[in-house]
Amino acid sequence: MRLLVVEDEARLASALQRGLQAEGFVVDVAATGPAGLEAARHGEYDAMVLDVMLPGLSGYEVVRRLRAERRWLPVLMLSAKDGEYDQADGLDCGADDYLTKPFSYVVLLARLRALLRRGAPERPTVLTVGDLRLDPARRRVTRDGAEVALTAREFALLDYLMRRPGLVVSKTELLDHVWDAGVDTAPNAVEVYVGYLRRKLGRERLETVRGAGYRLTT
Repeated sequence: MRLLVVEDEARLASALQRGLQAEGFVVDVAATGPAGLEAARHGEYDAMVLDVMLPGLSGYEVVRRLRAERRWLPVLMLSAKDGEYDQADGLDCGADDYLTKPFSYVVLLARLRALLRRGAPERPTVLTVGDLRLDPARRRVTRDGAEVALTAREFALLDYLMRRPGLVVSKTELLDHVWDAGVDTAPNAVEVYVGYLRRKLGRERLETVRGAGYRLTT
């Protein structure tokens, strides 16, 4: 597995390179945003570890440009910016995961392994299913051109379903990926929010597959 580390703090970059190489990865390092962008464009990498505050071009802009060019290299962002809106900005720009500094090296490795298992499926910046359009960066949903107002949880649920159009998604999977890990969530929470979405999008758009879960119709 070949990784690209884009980090301008020399000691951290060197430590990451040594540690990841010890785990069997081939690791290249870039120290600026433009250098990281060019390496990601032209190198055959399996994943990228990307700092946010970089000389020349921020990590946000690097991943935004890659996604605009339809390059789906898995990206794990690293940043000392630990605010919830900072993390949301990174994910909305197209990053796959976001880890704040200081971080646990064990957790970093686990998250990288998770990214590598998932691979690099196409992740369009605007999702379209039938007459539904969802723009993650602008937090905007439209149906047949008309804007639909959604709460944050409704938006997250629809986002997850729109990335799997026509597939049956179980309640357990939705709880694992849409609700907060470690929070005791009522078992009927998924049913409640599916009901909210049906009222706003039309009952026919979300099909219940008895004993299996839900399917967003196309």
